[in-house]
Amino acid sequence: MTGRSNGRGAPAGHVRVAALDCGTHSLRLLVADVDPVAGTLTDVERTMEIVRLGEGVDTTGRLSPEALERTLAVVARYAERCGDLGARHVRFVATSATRDAENREDLVRGVRHLLGVAPEVISGQEEAALSFDGATRDLASRGERRPFLVVDLGGGSTEIVLGEDAPVAACSMDLGCVRLTERHLTQDPPTPEQVRAAAADADRELDVAATAVPWDRARTLVGLAGTVTTVTAVALDLPRYDPDAIHGAAVPPELTTRVCRDLLAMTRARRAALPCMHPGRADVIGGGALLWGRIVDRAVAAGVERVVASERDILDGLAWSLVRPRRGGGGPAARDATPRAAGERPRPTH
Repeated sequence: MTGRSNGRGAPAGHVRVAALDCGTHSLRLLVADVDPVAGTLTDVERTMEIVRLGEGVDTTGRLSPEALERTLAVVARYAERCGDLGARHVRFVATSATRDAENREDLVRGVRHLLGVAPEVISGQEEAALSFDGATRDLASRGERRPFLVVDLGGGSTEIVLGEDAPVAACSMDLGCVRLTERHLTQDPPTPEQVRAAAADADRELDVAATAVPWDRARTLVGLAGTVTTVTAVALDLPRYDPDAIHGAAVPPELTTRVCRDLLAMTRARRAALPCMHPGRADVIGGGALLWGRIVDRAVAAGVERVVASERDILDGLAWSLVRPRRGGGGPAARDATPRAAGERPRPTH
């Protein structure tokens, strides 16, 4: 799933775009060549760094200076990479932690200065729609049955979307692997009391989600983001994290939930020692595994037939949004921009 290009330009008929997704836990970049006529998206580069932007936001309501510094340092590197690869259009979105932070403008100003485009702090509903669009484009061709129930399990929020070719129902829960960990799973390993409290928190949110999204209409549950893909990697017993092996993998629900229970019960050191575990994910994946396991149980009880992991997600939805108008009109999804390295004078957008 990750590729590199030696050239600065896209092939004929393609548009080279860059999408940046700034979540609670990670900051990710996709540079891709998109052919809007053929309907193809080809990775040029796909990368992720753990920045922990949302560290402490659930308690303080603010982005900390240290978290902002970590995040903007990565933005500067990504800006340089976008320029090196010749991305013509750039879109940067920030999600849960930034939505909740009263000092979100500190991030907005920093990103605008470094990247040359204004970052968008998108709503949970828009996040859900972009994730659905990115995740489901190749599922039908793989033989997966519609309707899809797409779950984007992030650090600060989790989006749940039902649809076939487009979303028909969606909700965004203010709960993810970081929030659950910071609120409840503070000991290593967590105590039974902490696990019960986290489970009750998750169940309250999922009860509300079930009133907004009719889970019983879905046939395929599609899980996105680092918790889900890592759980899938562990279930597949991969010797390393391999996006190509993970994408589209269907793991039996009972195996998925068993791996989730095991990860939750492990110490952080034992999780970190797993060969497919990103070192920045080991301390929060217990909370994510608890939530994902409960989602899988509910989906199966509602009639879902298969549980599938996807490496295609909101980044892909963002990339597609850059080569076509947004749903409902409103013109192009983002302005042209020339990303710049840190310290360069800002350039106007068009």
